[in-house]
Parts: sequence; structure tokens; C-alpha cells
Amino acid sequence: MKVSAWAWVAVVAALGAAAIEERLLHIGGIFPIHGSGGWQGGQACQPAAMLALEDVNNRPDLLPGYKLNLAWNDSLCEPGLGAAVMYDLLYNPPTKLMLLGGCSTVSTTIGEAAKMWNLVVLSYGSSSPALADRNRFPTFFRTHPSATVHNPLRIKIMQKYDWSRVAILQQAEEVFISTVEDLEVRCKEAGIEIVTRQSFLSDPTDAVRNLKRQDARIIVGLFYVVAARRVLCEIYKNKLYGKSYVWFFIGWYEDGWYEQHLQEEELNCTRDEMRVAAEGHLTTEALMWNKDNEKTISGMTVGDFRRRLNRALIDNGYRNGSTPVGYQEAPLAYDAVWSVALALNRTMERLTARNTSIEKFTYTNKEIADELYSAMNATQFLGVSGRVAFSTDGDRIAWTQVEQMIDGKYNILGYFDGQTDNLTWFNLESWVDGKAPPDRTIVRRQLRTVSLGLFISMCTISAVGAMWALMLLVFTFVYRHRRLIQMSHPACNNITLVGIILCLGSIFLLGLDGQFVSEQKFPSVCGLRAWCLSLGFTLAYGAMFSKIWRVHRLTTKTKTENKRVEPWKLYVMVGSFVVVDVIVLGVWQGVDPQQRTLEVFPLEVPRDTVEDIKIKPELEHCESHHNTIWLGLLYSYKGLLLIFGLFLAYETRSVKLKQINDSRLVGMSIYNVVVLCLITAPVTLVISSQQDAAFAFVSLAIIFCCFLSMALVFVPKIVEVMRHVERAESTVDGAPSKEEEERYQKLLRENEDMQRIISEKEEKIRLLKLKLQERAAIRSREQQAAENHVTAVDATQQMRLRQGGRPAVRIVTPEAPGADESMVPRINFDISESYL
Repeated sequence: MKVSAWAWVAVVAALGAAAIEERLLHIGGIFPIHGSGGWQGGQACQPAAMLALEDVNNRPDLLPGYKLNLAWNDSLCEPGLGAAVMYDLLYNPPTKLMLLGGCSTVSTTIGEAAKMWNLVVLSYGSSSPALADRNRFPTFFRTHPSATVHNPLRIKIMQKYDWSRVAILQQAEEVFISTVEDLEVRCKEAGIEIVTRQSFLSDPTDAVRNLKRQDARIIVGLFYVVAARRVLCEIYKNKLYGKSYVWFFIGWYEDGWYEQHLQEEELNCTRDEMRVAAEGHLTTEALMWNKDNEKTISGMTVGDFRRRLNRALIDNGYRNGSTPVGYQEAPLAYDAVWSVALALNRTMERLTARNTSIEKFTYTNKEIADELYSAMNATQFLGVSGRVAFSTDGDRIAWTQVEQMIDGKYNILGYFDGQTDNLTWFNLESWVDGKAPPDRTIVRRQLRTVSLGLFISMCTISAVGAMWALMLLVFTFVYRHRRLIQMSHPACNNITLVGIILCLGSIFLLGLDGQFVSEQKFPSVCGLRAWCLSLGFTLAYGAMFSKIWRVHRLTTKTKTENKRVEPWKLYVMVGSFVVVDVIVLGVWQGVDPQQRTLEVFPLEVPRDTVEDIKIKPELEHCESHHNTIWLGLLYSYKGLLLIFGLFLAYETRSVKLKQINDSRLVGMSIYNVVVLCLITAPVTLVISSQQDAAFAFVSLAIIFCCFLSMALVFVPKIVEVMRHVERAESTVDGAPSKEEEERYQKLLRENEDMQRIISEKEEKIRLLKLKLQERAAIRSREQQAAENHVTAVDATQQMRLRQGGRPAVRIVTPEAPGADESMVPRINFDISESYL
């Protein structure tokens, strides 16, 4: 009897145990707790899920007659291990109705595979935008908002502060890659430029340096917390923090994340350095904690949940006050379990109406799987993370918030409702110097102009030179009848002076730049510069060249050629030079006119300023499309004239002609002009980027050429004219001076000597003429006598030939010139006929 009683007890106990087991509803959980990479949010999310499981099972109106059981394991946030954990949960009984997952990389793997088992996957810690793809993940839901939910808030903040130029730094993970792709689309729609996009696997050193090279100021950072610490350390090393920079970080890092695990991760930054680099950064995150202190579906407020969670973490070995990874997402894990329970409860009600049970679910039961999917999609409740609801893509519909680290603590700046596109801002932000950093280095354009003092001084000197040239024109006109002036070709001298005035006037035009002339009128100034300087040079140098050319021609003429200087030839030569200039400049101005161009220099840091600005120096130039060709044409033509003029001046350096009495001085002027021009032209091309140096060098070269030419050509004439005037005045007004008397006596002595020498020379010439006349007379008589004698001999021979006699030859040998025939001995030879 006893044996059978105990047998019945055993049977009843076994049946009771079987009944209890059958009344459990099993779900699987995958939590990333340990590991060295990715997100280890399971450290706080797993205790939160267990709290939710306890609260769900304590509700008699929820899942009546059933208890919810969670079987879980650690995935280390590694996709391969996460898949192994999933297979272990699915292939080992009992059957799991749903799966909980965390970490985007693991959720991507299990979410894509779960459809093969007709399983709904609910993630509490996956933000990858790729998981919203219903074609790849048809049964995936998440209480963690998608990472793209941050992007509308980021765009709103950028627009609020007028930031239109941003940079992106991302870790090479799918969750961040897809987030950046969505952000790029939104930035393009909002007219925000993404100046650079840098990515890295584990070491962000080069990526952060590239941000500095690109002058990135507003930077969106997307990476896991381990990589975030490395990035922050590089931010400090590269000084990408402070008043000039704004960093956007992800808001789901735990509090104090930048001070933790520095030694374990072998970071070369101290806690103080990390605090300095982290100060002022912004974070955007979905609201993971209900911001209202009201009771949720569990009957707790957010404060109640926080206290319970902190106790559970202390029981699991975490220090009091410490926040493990995933602490911010713990409400999401808590509400995820409640979402599962509510979906199961709703499914059970529908299945009961169909006279079936949820216990009949298998991995091939598509009907119950669809019911579970529909129930999850319709789930809505107020949880500790806020209002829980899902979109058609399975994403959590949630508000987002922005925080700023101020004095080492995160302060909430505002909330954003993506459904209504409404930003609630509290105006609690804190910026260095009281204003938000600009999105780029403020570049101020600064036009480099000729310094005013230099411009005024050069213009003053050139004005003095022009006045002096005008006075010389007057001088030449007043004394034009004097032989000294007439023999120097005053017309050529006047042409030279007009050219000098034009050259000196071009100095004023060369100094006119943006500080005096508008951009619209600057091309006209460019044209005037070319015309004034080119024609001035042609007139001044051309007149001197024509003189030295005539001097060379006169010195190379033969004695029989006319050495008279014809002035019209000089004018024709100068005129031809002017015609060539007019043709070249006219074609240049008509076909390819000079325009205002800007030479841009590297950015410069201004002195005595605390603002984050840089100066962009710009320098105006006059250039045309084919500027090199036109300048080469002018330089080659005028260069040949300079070289040829130098040659002529050298050839005639010691020549002095009365027809052109200042030829040597003109030659010296040509030396001066040629040397300075050959030096100035190439030097100005080299120093054209230095406006003061170029203007001073060209101006001084023009001034030196003009002043020296006027001094060499005209000063001797002025001195001589003044001396003549003084001498005339002294002769009229009084007795000559001692110096003049001495000079007069000296000239008298020289005159007497010259007269004596002339007399002697004239006497010698007279004697020579007499001798020449005597010699001519003697030669004439000898010639006449010789002719008479020959005639007589011929007659005698002819007579003898007739008579048959012998011819005779008489040789007359005069002893001295002019001797008489009687004094000359005669020798007669009889020549026999045989000799004939």
C-alpha cells in the first residue's frame, strides 16, 4: 500500500512538473557583455531585462496561466559568435517564440537568418540603419531607435548655428557607414557641404590628422565607445578642441566614458587631457529614459526603475555609482521584454479566438508567426524609455535629445520631435567667448595695395620732374635762336622732354590700385598704363636714338658725300617708332584688352587678434588672355632698339660733330637708359608679387632715367647760355674782370702765334708753287724738242732711202735738264742695208 502511494505521489509530481514546464513561454536572448571591440551594452541591459522578466511574471493579468522564461548567452558583440549562440538557442529545446538581440553587427546576422525559422527578432541595442530594410530583415523590430534618427536633429542644430560646412569621422562598421550615407543625403538636401569623410578600422590617428589638414571645424563622429576614447586622445594631440571646434558624438556612451579604461586600452593620454579634449562637445541620442516622472506600464516611474537597476548592478559586482556599458540603453532592454510580453499576450488572445494555442508554435508554423509579427507591429505602451511604438520598418518612433558637456557634465540643451519636425531649445549652451564657433576659418579678403606714403613720395618726385621738363621746354623755346640750341636740334630735344613727361606721368598710373580705383574702372587704368609708358619711352628714347643714328651715319660717310643733317629724317624715324607702338597697342587693346586679375596668396594669421580668422591676401594685376605674347612682342621690339642704340653710342663715343653738338651727351643718356631698362624689365617680373617693392623699383628706375637724361642733355646748354648772358651783361655794365682779362690776353697770344704760323705756311706754299711752275715749263720744252728732232730724223732717213744710202741714227743725250741743243753731243751711226 505504501509503495503504491509513493508511486502515485511520484506520478503526480511528474505530471505537475510537466504541467509547469508546459506553462512556460520561452524566448532567447543574446547579450554582448564581454569582448574588446564593439558595444558591450549587455553589461547593463541583461540585468534590466531580468528585472522586466520579473515584473512581467508578477502581473496576473499578463500572460494568464503562463510564465515568461529568458534563455540567454554572451555574443561578445561578434557576428560569428552571435550566430553560434542563436543556433544553440534554436537547436536546443524548448522552442523559442522570439529572440532578443543587441549590438548592430550581431543583430544583422541573426535578423537576416531568423526569417528562416519564422522568428520575430526584437533588438534593444541596435542602431544600424541597414536593419530597417524589410527585404533583408522582414521580422526585425527594435526598441533602440535607428542611428538615422539622430541625423534630423544634427541638421537642425547645424541650421540653427548657420553651419554649412561639416566633416565626418566614422568607424568602418556597417551601422556607421549606413548612418553616414543617410546623413550625406540629408546634408545635401539642406545645402550643407561635407568637406571630408574620414574612416578608420581601429587606429584613428591618420584620419584625425586629415581632418586638421582639411580645416574641419564642425565634425560628426560615429564610432563605438572604445574607438571614441582613441579618437578623443588624438583630438587632444592634434589640438582639435576648444573655441574653434565642435564635435558631435553619439549620446549612448555611459557617463564618464572618456576617463575609463585608459590604461587597459594603452592610451597615451591622461584623464586631465581627455577631460580637456571632451569639454564642450555635443551628443545626440534618442530619448532612452522617459523624461516625465510618471508611472509606466510596470507601475514604476523612471526614478524607481533607476534605483532598482542600480541595486541589481551592485548585486552583479559593479561599484556603487559606476555605470557599466549599456547603462543608457538599459530602459530599452527593459521595455523590449515588456514588448515581447504584450505581443505574446495579444497573440494568445487572437489564437484563443481561433481555438488554438501559442504552445503549438513551431519554427515552421507560418500562421502563428504572422500573428506574432502583427501583434509586435501593433504594440504601443508607455515604458521607462518613453512612448514605445514601431514604424512599418520596425524602427522605434522616438524623440531625440541633444546634450553638451559643460564643466565635465552633460547638460540637456533641447529635444527634437521628428514626427512634427519641432525643436525645443532651452538656450543653455555654453561656448568659449560667448559665441558658437564658425564652421570654417573666417577668411577675410585683404587687397594688397601700394603703401600710401610710398605712392605720395614717388608721385611728388615725378611731379617735380614733370615740372622741370616743362621748364626745359620753355627754356628751349626762349633760346631757340641761339646757335648752341639750334645745333642740338631743339625739336628732337622737345620730343624727348614730352616723352619724359609721359613716363613720369605713368608713375601715377602705376600706383593707382584698389584703394583708389573701383573694379569696373581698373581695366581702363591698365590700358592707360600701357599707352602712357610705351609712348613715353618711344618718344624720349626714340629722339635720342635718332640723333645717335645720324651721328653714326655722318661719321661713316665719305668725304665727297654731303654731310648736312636733314632734320626731317630724324622726325621720320621717331614717327615710325610711334606708329609701330600705336599699331601694337591698338591691336592689343582691341583684340585682347587687359583685365583686372587677382593673385591669391596663402592664408596669413593676423596679429593682435583673438578671433579665429585668417587673412587672404590678394594682389591686383593687369593681364590679358595672351599677356605673355603681347609683352614679348613689345619687349623684343624695344629691346632690339635698346641694344642697337647701345651699339651706336659705343661706336660714336669719341665723335664730336658741329652739326649735332650734343651727340656725346646723348650717347651717355642712351647708356643710362639701356642699362636701367635691361635691369628693370626682368627684375619687375620676379618681384611682381611684392607690390611696394615692384612699384618702388619701377618708379625709381623711371625717375632716374628721366632726371639723368635731362641733366646730361640740357644742363650743359643751360650753363653755357647762362655764361654767355653773364659775359654779355658784364661787357655792357662795366670793365672786364681779371679772369676775363687774362683769358683775353691768352687768346691774343694764341691768335698771334696762329697768324705767324699761317704766314710761314703761306710762304712755303708760294715757293713750292714757283718750283712746280718751273718744272712744268722745262718738261714742256723737252717734250717739244724731242718731237722736232724725231720729225727731222724721219725726214733724213726717208731721203737716204730714196738715194740708196745708209740710214743714220743720232742719239742725243742731254747732260742736264733744259740744256740747249748745241750743247748736246751728236753721235751718228751709219747702218748698212744688211742690218736693215
